[in-house]
Amino acid sequence: MRRLLAALALLASSAAPAQDWPARPVQLVVPYTPGTGADILARLVGPKLGERWKVAVVTENKAGATGNIGGEFVAKSPPDGYTLLFVATSFTTTPALARALPFDPVKSFEPVALLATSGLVVVVNPRVRARSLREFIALVKREPGKLNYSSPGNGGPQHLAMELLKLETGMDIVHVPYKGAAGALADVVAGHVDATVATVQTVVGHVHSGKLRGLAVMSEERSPALPDVPTLREQGLNELEVETWYGAFAPAATPAAVVARINADINAALADAGVREALARQGMTPAGGAPQKLAARVAAELPRWQRVVKEAGIKPD
Repeated sequence: MRRLLAALALLASSAAPAQDWPARPVQLVVPYTPGTGADILARLVGPKLGERWKVAVVTENKAGATGNIGGEFVAKSPPDGYTLLFVATSFTTTPALARALPFDPVKSFEPVALLATSGLVVVVNPRVRARSLREFIALVKREPGKLNYSSPGNGGPQHLAMELLKLETGMDIVHVPYKGAAGALADVVAGHVDATVATVQTVVGHVHSGKLRGLAVMSEERSPALPDVPTLREQGLNELEVETWYGAFAPAATPAAVVARINADINAALADAGVREALARQGMTPAGGAPQKLAARVAAELPRWQRVVKEAGIKPD
């Protein structure tokens, strides 16, 4: 009987955090600049969560160091469910290049939910004399070391994706790292940089307006948001498919009942027709599922990017 009462008390204590939570505003930390995929997701999902939780849900951008500044902030926040991290693929690419991280991507966080997936696209400024990826490769080979490309920072998926493209094709194009996606993209639009690899949702407006030219999407299929831009596979490059993903994390040791509550409500928000329609316009596909789905993605991606860095000969910062 004593053991039974102890077990019931333990169950009651573990359920209590979820019953009492949330009692105050919840912060969604996006470790990138406004307008990036994780930021778009936070600003779409956040209001839906606020409606369900009856508290304010505030999105805050803490950009820098390819997501590490915001990641460290959340990792060191109290594990109470009131500070969440909305992060992208760089969460698993940066560790492959960083000499040291201010957090452990596995031990410092509790996976909450896989939010969405999206494609990457190779784009150039329209003044670049190439209307296809093959023409761009030929141009770079005719003028080795003269053209350049931007990325949101060393070790991010955009950087590694272009380095893989260089490795596969033998291009000699100079990397210009920025401190965020906004600056990296703005300078390509302005013509200060020749090319970049970016998420579909950050460039779709510029491609449709003619400010950028899309050369290739790096996913398996064409993006519905950019139906006229062919895939790498269609252009004879079959081994370079890269998919961007977005996930929500809580600080390590956040109560399991709170994580389960947040996961269930994020899944409900992702099922909302308005959210799904808005994501589709941005070239993003809602994901969802149990926290274990996100944990499995991280477990698979971390060693993958370690292998990529080694095979491409990319040096750590």
